[in-house]
Amino acid sequence: MGVSRANLDKQPGDVASMFDGVAARYDLTNTVMTAGLDKAWRARTRAELSPRPGERILDIAAGTSVSTEGLAKSGAFCVAADFSLGMLKNGAKRDVPKVAADAMALPFADLSFDAVTISFGLRNVADTKAGLADMARVTRPGGRLVVCEFSQPVFGPFRKVYIEYIMRALPAIATRVSSNPDAYSYLAESIREWPAQAELADIIEDSGWTACRVVNLTGGMVALHIAEKPSAPKKR
Repeated sequence: MGVSRANLDKQPGDVASMFDGVAARYDLTNTVMTAGLDKAWRARTRAELSPRPGERILDIAAGTSVSTEGLAKSGAFCVAADFSLGMLKNGAKRDVPKVAADAMALPFADLSFDAVTISFGLRNVADTKAGLADMARVTRPGGRLVVCEFSQPVFGPFRKVYIEYIMRALPAIATRVSSNPDAYSYLAESIREWPAQAELADIIEDSGWTACRVVNLTGGMVALHIAEKPSAPKKR
């Protein structure tokens, strides 16, 4: 049966098993719960990553490879990586390379990619800094990182409404459309506990990246963190 939901200690096996349980209806559930905003968020992520023909792009926590397929339309060689085999299998119809991979121990050589991106997945990595450091390891000097993740709305009253929605409405909606509703209680909790924009930017810059900037989407409900791999080792 696997694990219906993970805990906030985010044990990789539990998180992977939980996502196996939501894979069958994952894309539909995302679209319903975000009122279709997920498509706009993916489009802005692609624009900020700016993939170019001939580049090698790693899409981590790619799920069913929707985002990877979109990136590949640029002419770049794009690889979908995820540690949920169920998610990868449910994206089998999408014609991009797929690799089972844990973000904290990526199965790629150093300096393999021109850019790395992760959408709504960094929050599920047990050790955020370890994951970001391994992403830096597989990226060439001068390469790019774009993290797309739920964050904290910048307008106080909206932030309060947003947290109430996340904690109450999100699991209720999942009961109607998801193949594993319990998972969305964990997802709501993980969003509430996730660091705000400035704190995450500091974590990224402490993990082997530089020049991190933040782009807020939908009033900060989602934030893009955009950074570069230094051309020379960072001085401590």
